[in-house]
Amino acid sequence: MLHLYNTLTRQEEPFAPLGGNTVRMYACGPTVYARAHIGNFRTFVCLDVLRRTLKYMCGHDVREAVNYTDVDDKTIAGAQKAGVSLRAYTEPWIQAFREDMAQLGIEVPEETPRATDEDNLRAMGDLIVALERNGHTYRRDGSIYFKISTLPQYGRLARLDREGMKDGARVDVDEYSKDDPRDFVLWKASKPGEPTWDYGTGPGRPGWHIECSAMALRLLGEPPIDIHAGGVDLIFPHHENEIAQSEGATKQPFARFWVHIEHLFVESEKMSKSVGTVYTLDEISARGHRASALRYLLLSSHYRKQLNFTWTGMNQAEEAIRRIVDFRARLETVTGGGVHPRVLEAVAQAREAFTSALQHDLNTAAALAAVFDLVRDLNAAIDAKEISAS
Repeated sequence: MLHLYNTLTRQEEPFAPLGGNTVRMYACGPTVYARAHIGNFRTFVCLDVLRRTLKYMCGHDVREAVNYTDVDDKTIAGAQKAGVSLRAYTEPWIQAFREDMAQLGIEVPEETPRATDEDNLRAMGDLIVALERNGHTYRRDGSIYFKISTLPQYGRLARLDREGMKDGARVDVDEYSKDDPRDFVLWKASKPGEPTWDYGTGPGRPGWHIECSAMALRLLGEPPIDIHAGGVDLIFPHHENEIAQSEGATKQPFARFWVHIEHLFVESEKMSKSVGTVYTLDEISARGHRASALRYLLLSSHYRKQLNFTWTGMNQAEEAIRRIVDFRARLETVTGGGVHPRVLEAVAQAREAFTSALQHDLNTAAALAAVFDLVRDLNAAIDAKEISAS
């Protein structure tokens, strides 16, 4: 049985979908103002392993939604600077993300909503109206804010100290200090030159946090959903605020399991645009590396451990992929027939080790070790002519 570490409870728990055989899973997708980088893709590659484990190992149906944040401070600023509409600005970045996902062998989710889709904007408006009705909001200067003091459980995902919360202090920007809990904006009043909508909230546009809450509930159905996932950097404020919005509006738990992927560092340092270490898949390819080697590297450490990207590591990942490719090519040359017990035992042991590793909180490092143990054993069996084409 699959066991997953649940950030909400800070422990590993056995996982099964709440209703029937379908797993309802939401993952926060990219903010489409630039090309996604390898740190982003560590999250999506690891979540692809979760998706595949649920489908092909556990036998579940999966209904997954991964959104595109195409309206926020960054996308608006980018569109204004480029002198184009918001959709015209974000569309190329969405297409680039899809192409990179395909190169990395990541399965396409069932739902890939954009925040500016009309159905999603209406869902955001409806959610805010429900929050107002339940007494969780207030209005200032045409904007609508969530008042965190109205939700006693606010802060439990991030383990926030409620004594340190700034009751009544507001924050208008989409991203803000990770140690400064404040009332956050749900709907921003219209500003000159910015896109604007009105779905029962007054003219304006959504704050970042409301987007994911509304899309998850609209596309995946009644709460609680089974899994909500994303990078560890989203725990606060984004995921904490998603919980507040969703549970404040529905009066039901939002998500049963919270899965978070740790940071990717580059040469033991945080990725930095100023020093040129925010690498894209194109830049990895330009140095002669395959997307499959990057995927291997991103899975070479457990998803809850920080991973250090180095070019030496990429070379080692290329060598690992080459070993697998060479082994598969060698298998094509095997002839003869018959059953060899040593080979059957090696395959059975590898399958058991691989399955056990993934069922234990997606231990990809151990799963990959099982693969290479099998490659070693079967290469030895080929040398000894103990393996047959059948």
